[in-house]
Amino acid sequence: MSSRDHESKHEKSMVGPHSDVDIVVEDAGTIYDAELAETKELKQGLRQRHIQMIALAGAIGTGLFLGSGRAIGRSGPLGAWLAYTIVGLACWPLVMVIAEMGALVPLSGGIVRYAEYFVDPALSFANGWNLVYSYLVSIPAELTAAAVLVSFWSEVNGAVWITVFGLIMIACSASLVSVYGELEFFFCTLKIMLIIGINIMALVITCGGGPTGESIGFRYWRDPGPFVQYLDIPGSLGQFLGFFTSLNNAIYSYSGLEVISVAAAETKNPRTAIPSAARRVFWRIALFYILTIFMVGLVVPSNAKGILSSSGTASTSPFVVAATTAGIKVVPSIINAIVLTSAWSSGNSNMLSGSRVLYGMAKHGHAPKIFLRLNRFGVPYVAIALFSLFMCLGYMTLSNTASTVFGWLQDLVSVTTVVNWIIITLTYLRFYYGCKAQGIDRKTSLPYAAPFQPYTTWAALVLFVILLTFGGFKTFIHGYWSDETFVSSYINVPLVLLLYFGYKLWHKTKIVPLSEIPIKPFIQAYQSEEPEIVKPKTGLRKLNVLWS
Repeated sequence: MSSRDHESKHEKSMVGPHSDVDIVVEDAGTIYDAELAETKELKQGLRQRHIQMIALAGAIGTGLFLGSGRAIGRSGPLGAWLAYTIVGLACWPLVMVIAEMGALVPLSGGIVRYAEYFVDPALSFANGWNLVYSYLVSIPAELTAAAVLVSFWSEVNGAVWITVFGLIMIACSASLVSVYGELEFFFCTLKIMLIIGINIMALVITCGGGPTGESIGFRYWRDPGPFVQYLDIPGSLGQFLGFFTSLNNAIYSYSGLEVISVAAAETKNPRTAIPSAARRVFWRIALFYILTIFMVGLVVPSNAKGILSSSGTASTSPFVVAATTAGIKVVPSIINAIVLTSAWSSGNSNMLSGSRVLYGMAKHGHAPKIFLRLNRFGVPYVAIALFSLFMCLGYMTLSNTASTVFGWLQDLVSVTTVVNWIIITLTYLRFYYGCKAQGIDRKTSLPYAAPFQPYTTWAALVLFVILLTFGGFKTFIHGYWSDETFVSSYINVPLVLLLYFGYKLWHKTKIVPLSEIPIKPFIQAYQSEEPEIVKPKTGLRKLNVLWS
């Protein structure tokens, strides 16, 4: 039966009467036409292996290769391992619920689009600009990181490398999305090889297989100990604060896991590709983060010189510290080279995500219509041009004074991750209870239903709210007040609230009642499609838990 035979379910006012480019949720036919039009406009160049690798790329970056040492230096090996484990477990349901909504609503923009339909257009507007702001500053930050990493070998002015890497990034972003997919697949392969290699190296050093032949075992867990007295605060309070600080560090290291649905309209077979990628996130978190943090805690003492510094090169990596201590000389250059590709890859991923978020906002009238323009490759080139202009912020780091200001801006951006994750969990809970209110069986009606819901999402929401609330706790300790730390930890909250309530008052939008959330039209559009044929795994492929 054609989806156009269904009667109108919802009025235009439900998604806001503010733009003539709105995808009006009137009936299943409208939903189907909207999805079909968008997937034709944006070329479907991302295959399942690309999406799965993009999900993997979001979980691996400089936060693991360089930032893990800082976590161990502040909280000790056990404190860092517990922090990364807890945040990793909270990220797992986050990705699963994103996959559930993304499989049902395969439109570009990710959470920005879901909030529009399932909560309130005002929330979509507020979080959309929250994310755009984050990407505008994080892209030049990654370019700067790449330039600093090159300085490990070369004395050439950093502006040259910022320009070179920036131009390559623009060229890649403006071409076919399949080019981006292939590049991410290649860079992810390098990251996986590096992680496997450094974990093997850590195991060999621990067991006494290094050049010195000395077995370490759990020596560093005994001396200087499993925890660190943060800020020299004595007793269990100082140890707990060190652990809590690593919780905040870990949540930023995991940022990017949710991007699997941002480019849904450019993904082939998104209703199966997105859930397939999400289901493997647990194993990726366990193998690439939790195991790695555990291994690095075995080979690097929390009081090792250099792991708390912020030079930004491979010399601050705990794996380099471990290799140097064990007498292995070639590792620093190898790690620096792959971390360099990781930094550029992260900026490239932010360019894709940011431009698609901006495109999705323009679709709903939350951004100027000019950002809807596409080039002949089906890529939103005007949105890419905006983010390209802000790459020039990277040149600020060439001046010491401006570098301080730019570092402050980076701190402001980091909290947007927590805000975005809170909005994702709230949006999904609205979606979940909307299904219950409308008598929809998620397991039989949706392309994919996330497990253990809504319990794991509620648990993740509580953790994220705690981290956001107490993220700047250091400023409230006597003698440690910092204007910059306080502002960077909390300014994002009133900004998002101002955007939300400002839009709400201006456009007089309302939170969509649970009984009126447009879930059934999306289900009808999904059911009207030809079912996707998925070949079952055979032989050794059944053992593959990382990607298809």
